[in-house]
Amino acid sequence: MDTYELDEVDKGILYYLQKDARNSTSTEMAEELDITASTVRNRLARLEDEGVIEKYVPQIDYEKAGFQLRVLFTCTAPDQPENFGHDVLEQEGVVAVRELLAGTENLHVEAVGTDTDHLTEIADSLREMGLEIVRSEVLKSQLHQPFNHFGTPVADE
Repeated sequence: MDTYELDEVDKGILYYLQKDARNSTSTEMAEELDITASTVRNRLARLEDEGVIEKYVPQIDYEKAGFQLRVLFTCTAPDQPENFGHDVLEQEGVVAVRELLAGTENLHVEAVGTDTDHLTEIADSLREMGLEIVRSEVLKSQLHQPFNHFGTPVADE
């Protein structure tokens, strides 16, 4: 996998996008980073073209959206094709998949559902794919923050 070397401006832009991409305008980022808005737009285009920025995804409050239960399934996946995680992600109710490098319990699947029957259906679909569900745990909350290395010297707040 090719890497892209980030400079301080790139890191600052990434920091602000992680902090609040929806409300981070090119003009505001430019002011904070002491560059022009056109430089921010050009850098964003380059970061997207290089695959550093893959996509912009909203953070959703599933409970407010009517999905009261959020569960983390810890699974063991036997040897599977390379895109198996993508196949799991396509299952109804699955919102995130984390593939671990090796060993048992090598797949974490986060799913949301309206009730226990809905979650049972999701678990059944995972088993039908060949996954062994080792345990399932109801998630209370999940917190995120920007990776602070992307802008510590540039975006000191």
